[in-house]
Amino acid sequence: MTEKNKLLAQNIYLILAALFIASLVASNLIFQKFFYWYPFHLEVFDVKLFEVSVGLLPYPITFLITDILSEIYGKRKANQVVIAGIFASLFSLGIIFVGKHAPATSWSPVNDDTFNLVFGAAPLAVLASMLAYLFAQFVDIRVYHFWKKYTNGKHLWLRNNFSTFSSQIIDTLTVLVLLCSFGIVSWSQLLGLLISGVVFKVFIALLDTPFLYITVYWFRKKFNLKEGEEIKNLI
Repeated sequence: MTEKNKLLAQNIYLILAALFIASLVASNLIFQKFFYWYPFHLEVFDVKLFEVSVGLLPYPITFLITDILSEIYGKRKANQVVIAGIFASLFSLGIIFVGKHAPATSWSPVNDDTFNLVFGAAPLAVLASMLAYLFAQFVDIRVYHFWKKYTNGKHLWLRNNFSTFSSQIIDTLTVLVLLCSFGIVSWSQLLGLLISGVVFKVFIALLDTPFLYITVYWFRKKFNLKEGEEIKNLI
């Protein structure tokens, strides 16, 4: 690989890591707003479906990025980004803590009560999200590489979807149980939010498969990679 391509691969890795961390932190900060993601309201056994948090909007991006990193840069580099996301989440908690205890001025557009209403539950949400995220992301990476090894680097769609489906179910269930335990979400909403979250994430995972194929195709063509081959020892 030429020095120019090596530098390009390093820069792309940093950009993907930045997008991953930004998506993760944003999802933790905006989670308290819920919306219907389907054009009509539907109930099954008195459980409302298709109600999800806006925090789910950027979250699937993190799994797409870890799949790209796993495919192109390898398992170790993907795990490094996951760990970096943990530190970014903890750092965002520190900023919120300081902001919460800094008294608002009389003319501040956002007063203390509004700030605490929006961000007051963030520490518990971040804790729940981090625990779920840690478990799910490492499962995602492990399952992805299991199928990659099992299929000898073939059937990209298989490892992309199987790893994402399994990790998203684990992530959704874990974070909802923790949020219910913390009193942020009612236990009566657990089943509806679980079904809605899993269906939404699976739907998004299916949609992102073409993007994964396009991205991997570009990487292989640009860096002369064979099927299943990874870029290693660049960073």
